[in-house]
Amino acid sequence: MIAAPDNKLKLLHVVRRYGPVGGMERYVWEITRELRDLGHRVEVLCEVCLADKPHGIIVHELGAVAPRPRWLALLRFGGRVKGWLEANPRPGWLIHSHERLCSHHITTFHGPPFATIFEKPWWRLVSLRVAMQLYLERRELETARRIVPNSQFIRQQLAHHYSKWAHKLTGPVVPGVVAAQLRPERGVPADGGVIGFVGREWQRKGLVRAVEAVARLRHTRPNLQLWVAGPEAAEVRHLFTGWQGGYRLLGWSDQACYADFDVLLHPARAEPYGMVISEAMAAKVPVVISDVCGAAAQVTPVAGAVLPLAASPEEWASAVEEQLRRGAAPPQFIRSWKAVALEYETIYREYLRKC
Repeated sequence: MIAAPDNKLKLLHVVRRYGPVGGMERYVWEITRELRDLGHRVEVLCEVCLADKPHGIIVHELGAVAPRPRWLALLRFGGRVKGWLEANPRPGWLIHSHERLCSHHITTFHGPPFATIFEKPWWRLVSLRVAMQLYLERRELETARRIVPNSQFIRQQLAHHYSKWAHKLTGPVVPGVVAAQLRPERGVPADGGVIGFVGREWQRKGLVRAVEAVARLRHTRPNLQLWVAGPEAAEVRHLFTGWQGGYRLLGWSDQACYADFDVLLHPARAEPYGMVISEAMAAKVPVVISDVCGAAAQVTPVAGAVLPLAASPEEWASAVEEQLRRGAAPPQFIRSWKAVALEYETIYREYLRKC
């Protein structure tokens, strides 16, 4: 493996869906464009491109397959990638995967390892789906020369469940964030305020816990509101039975209204990273989140609060109340996608020096 003669790298990124259509997909979309802007030669191999193909990046589309069962779709995609590389060899190129492949040099882990299933009751393990997901995950990690987690939380999980490959782990490369409209400097009324919750997967992201906490706070802040962005209103309206106003169900929008929030509440029970957290901090909105969010490592005491997942409703309510009463806005969280690309450039060069 060698770099291009002008010391620019030749990089092939592999992802099933290429475009800003999800957390992982946006991560790939942003870093490939930034790596291109740094002068590297970038190509993308995918099933389908879901946006206008970026100028200067060659995109190879293999065509979509049935998405379910997921393990079979992943297995088929990996086989098609292997076949494409055999038919279109890329000597001197570094292959960076974001999927469950067996034909890569570097892989980025965007979510918790499937092996966390071993922490659940034994009967959850007895299925073809589980066996195949574990096989694909082990194959991916065994093949990779470098494994890049997207948060410190994911890094710890990988090191725990796959200690034999822990030496391949790099430091986490957390996502970038695009600066949103800033929350204007304003005081929060003693009897009110706006708590924001953002997330389509509302059960995993802790909406029930958020509703409980805000309901408690409304005893002393009768004009406090909870704004829920993400799920369709019909999915979650039952959680507000007995409420006399005090909430807004916003549905899904590509742009969450962070500037309208006084606090972002994100008590997720499982969150590999949590882009909504960094997006809120980029808008200078204080956050109250659970300690199982990957983005917890970026939440400093001046940015908000990180609570144990097992914290009581009273503790969640108290933490939110503290943020509502704060005297000054938190500092703006800044992390550019260019900075993310530069971290990858360092990982690529370090790998090339040693291979």
